[in-house]
Amino acid sequence: MKALDVVTFGEAMAMFMANHPGSLDEVSQFTRELAGAETNVAIGLARLGFGSGWASKVGSDAFGRFIINRLKNENVNINHVLLDNRYPTGFQLKSMVLEGDPEVQYFRKGSAASHLSIEDFNEEYFLEAKHLHMTGIPLALSEKTRGFAKHALAFMKKNNRKVSLDPNLRPTLWASQEEMVREINEAAFQVDYVLPGLAEGEILTGFKNPRDIASFYLDKGVQLVVIKLGPAGAFYKTASEEGTVLGFPVEKVVDTVGAGDGFAVGVISGLLEGLPIYDAVVRGNAIGSLAVQSPGDNDGYPTKVQLEKYIENHIQGVK
Repeated sequence: MKALDVVTFGEAMAMFMANHPGSLDEVSQFTRELAGAETNVAIGLARLGFGSGWASKVGSDAFGRFIINRLKNENVNINHVLLDNRYPTGFQLKSMVLEGDPEVQYFRKGSAASHLSIEDFNEEYFLEAKHLHMTGIPLALSEKTRGFAKHALAFMKKNNRKVSLDPNLRPTLWASQEEMVREINEAAFQVDYVLPGLAEGEILTGFKNPRDIASFYLDKGVQLVVIKLGPAGAFYKTASEEGTVLGFPVEKVVDTVGAGDGFAVGVISGLLEGLPIYDAVVRGNAIGSLAVQSPGDNDGYPTKVQLEKYIENHIQGVK
């Protein structure tokens, strides 16, 4: 197994994707897949050749075994995935749409992953990694996972590891929007890179302009803010530079789920390789555009060769 470049943590679920359009109560056939923002990032980085690890708990059940086997097949390090005999693995249903966002119904309350706690944290495992990527989802799942997330963040910063945060706002998981904003921002102020969507940035900061959103976090000590602008691309800002990177043209959007996670894969991978920020954001836009052209959450994510070829074939339109 490769040495870890990046580690992430969170909840993975079995996902049942509808095989034909229609409301979920009318669909009779589904295809099983894997869902989870953090597993998407782990898989995307592994496909690009990075040592990628994911920490969590899964139930000692068929869904848990499915998740473990799928991640093994994707070459994701799962040495910090714990089996829980008490609580089940969550799952979700996802509709097929011809345009727009799909309908998703979650069955995750009380899942094994929601019982991941500070007591489960393995310092040696996390120290193997150069970079921690986290999302706002574990902060929302339960008090236990919030404690784990805060501990992981503090531990990695204390040990001079870079940390990136994708807010990945899930309002339905929070008691209130005020709590969500407070907790997400408390974490964001401690990380090196913040990667919100434009709408998320507005909710979290109260600003609508990407430059103002970025400045809000830079003023708190964040090194880099990259704001996803959808088809328009992305805006990035540091203390010394800023710019907008145009998006990659897409003829048909099949499914938008997983595009933000793919964007994070591109940006993180570029920064790990020492690319200029502009080029790292180009990668993020490229993988995000590939993601929306496929039905699964991560099946559009490319290998390194596929990514370089895709960028080479489309970069004229971007620049």
